[in-house]
Amino acid sequence: MEGGGGSGNKTTGGLAGFFGAGGAGYSHADLAGVPLTGMNPLSPYLNVDPRYLVQDTDEFILPTGANKTRGRFELAFFTIGGCCMTGAAFGAMNGLRLGLKETQNMAWSKPRNVQILNMVTRQGALWANTLGSLALLYSAFGVIIEKTRGAEDDLNTVAAGTMTGMLYKCTGGLRGAARGGLAGLTLTGLYALYNNWEHMKGSVLQQSL
Repeated sequence: MEGGGGSGNKTTGGLAGFFGAGGAGYSHADLAGVPLTGMNPLSPYLNVDPRYLVQDTDEFILPTGANKTRGRFELAFFTIGGCCMTGAAFGAMNGLRLGLKETQNMAWSKPRNVQILNMVTRQGALWANTLGSLALLYSAFGVIIEKTRGAEDDLNTVAAGTMTGMLYKCTGGLRGAARGGLAGLTLTGLYALYNNWEHMKGSVLQQSL
């Protein structure tokens, strides 16, 4: 038995020397404070105060003087592009509906397909141009009002929408401009109301309590 133990120790020592572990190692006193795997949920090397893991600051570093949210100028490109794409999609669907309605008495043939395709492209371009122009005017007025007032709030949204409607319908005279301004005021007012609905509900609940 002792001979077997000695040969086992020699084998272990030989393997340790082969892998480079035969030099200076850790003593039992050094390893006494290290818990075994499964005995402690965290290793001493991973025992970090959780307070250091909480991020109290912003994740991204902003340039000096930059806002945390995107301004109207940054949102203008998204607004114009989104309105153009929405108008093109809606116009294409409307053109398909009109094309099928106008050619319902025709048999399925190449002339009918060409007529439907022309209607789709015409309506798509018309609606894309219309919504894109409205978005361009709205974004331009919004940026100008924001730079003039030096503030960004719902008042800029309502004012930009009203001025957009008035300018877009100004070719119809004062009555047309008034109707366009009223339409813009209504739409942007509803949008501002939707954005502040939760805040208004919280204010009403606080006052009732």
